[in-house]
Amino acid sequence: MALRKFKPVTAGTRWRIGNAYAEITTNKPEKSLLETKKRTGGRNSSGHLSMRYIGGGHKQKYRVIDFKRNKKDIEATVVSIEYDPNRTSFIALLEYTDGVKTYIIAPQGLTVGMKVISGENVSPEIGNCLQLKNMPLGTMVHNIEMQPGQGGKIARSAGSSAQLSNKEEKYAILKMPSGELRKILINCFATVGVVGNSDHSLERMGKAGRNRWKGIRPRTRGVAMNPVDHPMGGGEGKASGGHPRSRTGKYAKGQKTRTVGKGSDKLIIQRKNGSKLKK
Repeated sequence: MALRKFKPVTAGTRWRIGNAYAEITTNKPEKSLLETKKRTGGRNSSGHLSMRYIGGGHKQKYRVIDFKRNKKDIEATVVSIEYDPNRTSFIALLEYTDGVKTYIIAPQGLTVGMKVISGENVSPEIGNCLQLKNMPLGTMVHNIEMQPGQGGKIARSAGSSAQLSNKEEKYAILKMPSGELRKILINCFATVGVVGNSDHSLERMGKAGRNRWKGIRPRTRGVAMNPVDHPMGGGEGKASGGHPRSRTGKYAKGQKTRTVGKGSDKLIIQRKNGSKLKK
């Protein structure tokens, strides 16, 4: 993908680095694959504010994505590459030979007119979906299932992928985007390739208003609050407020967030920090 650096015509464009959207081929989504997306403004069913700093933003429609790729052994043609406001990656519109249209996450290198297919005995080419047991070692994959038939759960955001590093009896060993080595059932499906729009993390908003268009309201720093409102609040002058933590007192840095003794621990060979789990 290509980034676009804006000329400083205004204060908002001075620091803005945006996407050039060179891969996008149309700005009109497929109407049959759109659903209404309701906004809550951070309120729950009682109307009470349960999540702060949410509200406003441009109206959006949800694009129904086919994470399961369960139309097996039917070839599909890439009709268009489109922008999706609900995710960081681009999406590709497929039209199958029987006339059905679906959206998938667009991997790098997928272009209009290319053919993709899903099945057990298909070639491991970009955009094809097949079981991990039928892929050669070293293959970069995304949209990976955790349970057979569940649909893709892992490596779906812009630029992410996992690498097939080994195969055992009933498990495939994947190197995750975090660096973690993890076992996945070998008959799970995954899509070949790296998710597109890899430079998404290098974009810069340029102004606060762009976040307002996304439905994100201004966030108040904890150190700027009073002690009654936040553990880091209060103090004379610009007091630091102590160890960074959330409003409820949970540490923001250094504390492990994974549940101790979680059942899937046995599937993790090596943590993202390089430490190996004790048998």
